[in-house]
Amino acid sequence: MIFFAALAILAGVLVSLSRQINGRLALSTSAMESSFWNHLVGLVFITCVALAVGGLFAGDPAEAPWWAFLGGPVGVVFIAAGSWLIARIGAAQTALLIIAGQMISGVLLDIVMGAPGNLWARTLGVGLILAGMWVAQGRKR
Repeated sequence: MIFFAALAILAGVLVSLSRQINGRLALSTSAMESSFWNHLVGLVFITCVALAVGGLFAGDPAEAPWWAFLGGPVGVVFIAAGSWLIARIGAAQTALLIIAGQMISGVLLDIVMGAPGNLWARTLGVGLILAGMWVAQGRKR
C-alpha cells in the first residue's frame, strides 16, 4: 500500500510540475498553443516509451465504449485551462481549485458508483479544501 500511496503522491507532484511548466509556456505563447505543444511532445514521448518497452497496441480499441475516448478532449481542456489560470491566479490557487474539483467529482462518482468508504470523511475532506481556499483568499485582502 505504501508503494501505491507514494506513486499517487509522485503523480500529484508531476501534475503540479506539469501545470507550472505549461503555465510558463503559455506566457510565451498562449494557453491553446501551450496545450498543443504539451500534447504533441507527450505523444512523441509516450510513443517512444511504448515502442521501447512494448504495449503500444496491446488491446482492441473497438471494444471500448465511445465515451472512453473522451479522455483526450477532456485532457486538452484541462491542460489549456490550467495553463491559462496559472498566469492569472497563481500556481497554488490553481492547484487548490483543481484539487477541490477533483475531490468533489470523486466523491460524487463514488456515491453514484457505490464505492466503499466513509461518505462523511470524504465530504469533510472536500469541506476542508474549500475552507482552505476561503482562508487563503481572506488573507490577500
